[in-house]
Parts: sequence; structure tokens; C-alpha cells
Amino acid sequence: MIGIDWGTTSFRAYRLRGRAVLDRVALPLGILNVAAGGFPRALENAVAPWLAGGERRILMSGMVGSRQGWVEALYLPCPAATADLARALLRVPFGPAETLLVPGLSAADPAGVPEVMRGEEVQILGTLGTASGDTTVCLPGSHSKWARVAGGRVEGFSTHLTGEAFAALRGHTILGRLMQADAPPDPEAFRHGVLRSADPGGLLHHLFGVRTLGLFDRLPDAAAASYLSGLLIGHEVRAAAPATPVLLIGAAALCEAYSQAITLCGGSATPAEADAAAQGLALIGEQAEWTSPDS
Repeated sequence: MIGIDWGTTSFRAYRLRGRAVLDRVALPLGILNVAAGGFPRALENAVAPWLAGGERRILMSGMVGSRQGWVEALYLPCPAATADLARALLRVPFGPAETLLVPGLSAADPAGVPEVMRGEEVQILGTLGTASGDTTVCLPGSHSKWARVAGGRVEGFSTHLTGEAFAALRGHTILGRLMQADAPPDPEAFRHGVLRSADPGGLLHHLFGVRTLGLFDRLPDAAAASYLSGLLIGHEVRAAAPATPVLLIGAAALCEAYSQAITLCGGSATPAEADAAAQGLALIGEQAEWTSPDS
């Protein structure tokens, strides 16, 4: 089987035999880089050698199933387990192989405001499988997800626009004017930003302090971006208020930053093993209703 994790900015494909990854492809081919009507050709070009080698099953997840993607797949409401996702797969017309699409999940916050995810649910279930214990999972990123998992099901989740806010504040506000371009990470400035998030005043007040600390030479230009990152992540961690140890899924450097922030906020965190998306696709694929034989 071929497993596809197709996001907004990236494309990752895995050639799977059971749960073993035989080969992989990573391309800067996010859905925003695919022209209208171009998804079938883009997919065929990306995995052509595997199709030529006899693969006849493809399972896709991520933003490829969004309104801006190939085919829109309606969200599956939480709580949801691997078997629920497998039963809700959407068939996508693609000549070279039988192709199914994972729908993504929806939930709501305590006020009833909707929450959605596409792709992260596959990584979560790929990491935890059918584990019965309660787990808090964080997937850092442009739109960080905090999920509650129990009994092998994603019970609910919340989204924090932290990474995108960092990019916008750094690139399009006065805060960025004092930041040194391409400065290396400053761990001490990051730590101070996280600790500042515990002070009274709220995020909007704290953000202006990024500028004033620089004006009064209390925050070097080279450290300002790290301080801003710590401030935003600190507020996110405190808002998520995890009651259990946190499992982190994502890029190593970003997970390390979140691990430090969680520790500074009084919690604990551990990184998940790699290939969470591949394992999740394999698990869902095992329970899918295929009509074509496996190669």
C-alpha cells in the first residue's frame, strides 16, 4: 500500500508493507502548489516508480481532503478511533490505483465553537494505536493541536494559531522591526518569554513588551524572536493546561522547544517515535474495505 500525508505546504509518501516502511518520498508539493485539476497528475508523478512496481492501493490523509484540496471529505465527529476512520473513508477516482481518503476529525470547545483537524488524527492514532490509558497529545505547528485521547479514541481537541501568529507578528508588525534577521535561537531569551507568560496582563499586553524591552536595551535584537516565540508558546501551554504528561508529535526542534516550555510551566513531556503518519495510515489501511488485491 502507498500511504500519503498531503498537507498545505508539503507532500510525504510511504511505500508500506504491513506497518513496515519500505521507501519514502518527501516533496515541497503542498496542496497550495497544485493547480486546479492537477492532483491526479501530481500524485501519479510523485509515486510513479511504486505504481510501476505493482502498488494498487493508496490511502491519503491531510489537507488534500479539504475544500481547497482534491476532494472535500466531510469531518468525522469526535470521539473517533482507528476503526471509525476506516469506516468513513472516501473513495477518490484515480485510474492507476484504488484510492481512499481519510476524512479528518471535528470537535467543539466548551463554548460550542467548532474545531477541525486533517492529518493530525492519523499521526495521533499511529503513535498511540489502541492504548487504553488517558493521554494528552500536542502536535506543534502553525496551528498547534492539543488532543485528549482515551481508550484508543480521540475524545476531543483544541487548536492554537501559535506558529502562524509568530510569523505574522515577526514579519508584519512593528515588533519585527527590532528583530535581527536570521538570528540563531537564543535559549535564555526563549526561557524568559515562557516565564513572562505567567505574569498578569494577558497576551496582548505582553506582546507590546517585546518592543519596549528592545527600546530600553533589555532585550538584544538577536534575542527578540526567541523571546517572542517563548512568550507565545508559553501562553499556549498555559491555556491548554494539560493535566497529564504530554506526548509531542512533530519536527524534533519544535518538539524540543515545546518540551522546554511545558517543563517551565510545571508539566512534563516526551517526544513520540518517528513516522507517526506512516504508522497511522498503515493501521487505517489494515481495516479499510478495499476492492483491489494488495500487491
